[in-house]
Amino acid sequence: MNAPKTEHKTSNKECIKVVVVDDHQIVRDGIEAMLLTCRDIELIGEASGYEDLLKIIDQQIPDVLILDLALPGKTGLEIIRELKQTQETIKILILSANADENNVIRTIQAGANGFLPKDTSKEELIHAIELIALGEDYFGNRLSKIIYKSYVQYVQMHRNAEPGLSERETEVIKLLSEGLSSKEIGSQLHISSRTVETHKANILGKLGLKNTADLIKYAIKQGIISL
Repeated sequence: MNAPKTEHKTSNKECIKVVVVDDHQIVRDGIEAMLLTCRDIELIGEASGYEDLLKIIDQQIPDVLILDLALPGKTGLEIIRELKQTQETIKILILSANADENNVIRTIQAGANGFLPKDTSKEELIHAIELIALGEDYFGNRLSKIIYKSYVQYVQMHRNAEPGLSERETEVIKLLSEGLSSKEIGSQLHISSRTVETHKANILGKLGLKNTADLIKYAIKQGIISL
């Protein structure tokens, strides 16, 4: 039975509340085992599909939803679109065995906040959950290369039409594409995380975009990426 989880942690308002949706019990059990030792993350429910997910959400809204794409009935993409209309505060992390370019781009276009392949490590999964709960996007080192490729194509096609980016801004973009947080980028470039955030704001301002997801959407719209 796919019921809300209450047995392994005492409810704590400081914890990141997580729900897992996957049609394979062994996957849900594996994620639960990974999260059991993490004091800042609380698994409040698990579901095998959309209907079970709705029952959990009726009782408690999660901060982060870990979602598979290949689900019976309503697909992961359909669930993303539905939740972004009805529960826009929920952050969505896709965990899928099929992490090809088309799936990554489609999930970003639908409104996902992150994407990881199912062979990701426990450490990266927890890192992704924590960053997404803070409002950042996370696509991991491997998948971020797709985003960076789109950025490069965008700049090359609009080199004469768009304001140029500085060398430092280009460095920040490259590190963002590798899945690093603002704090990690700041440490690597020997600047403060606040300065990194300023660079990010300047980059998006020059390109007339709001966030990395908007960059991907623009690339799709302009035909830079073919689906």
